[in-house]
Amino acid sequence: MPSRSVTDLDPELQKSYWRFCEATKAAGIDFVLTCTYRSSDEQNRLYAQGRTKAGKKVTNAKGGQSKHNAVNVAGLPASKAFDVVLMINGKPEWSGSHLSWAKLGTIGEKVGLNWGGAWKKFRDLPHFEKKEK
Repeated sequence: MPSRSVTDLDPELQKSYWRFCEATKAAGIDFVLTCTYRSSDEQNRLYAQGRTKAGKKVTNAKGGQSKHNAVNVAGLPASKAFDVVLMINGKPEWSGSHLSWAKLGTIGEKVGLNWGGAWKKFRDLPHFEKKEK
């Protein structure tokens, strides 16, 4: 099972995550953190979805290629990415058609994150990651 712990994020990403939380709260946007670190095995299971397993493709990254599982700091998980789901009227909203996704993405970018919803090849609305310098 993937982690939902903020402490499993890269230390610099933890700071960006908390700024993201403050800014979304100020904007009246509610979300739930769904994933921080995931193992390479978990990543490979997601990669298989839509390829060798039933379902829609949800990632183009195999285990070890994803920012969710590519690094460790001092031997501990240190994800350079996190995923969220919008909460609308207390219910998860995965549909990309809801306008709050764009607002969430704009907030993420303003606090220094890369947003998967801005990607051209494979849009990943729930995904935010650390900007590499």
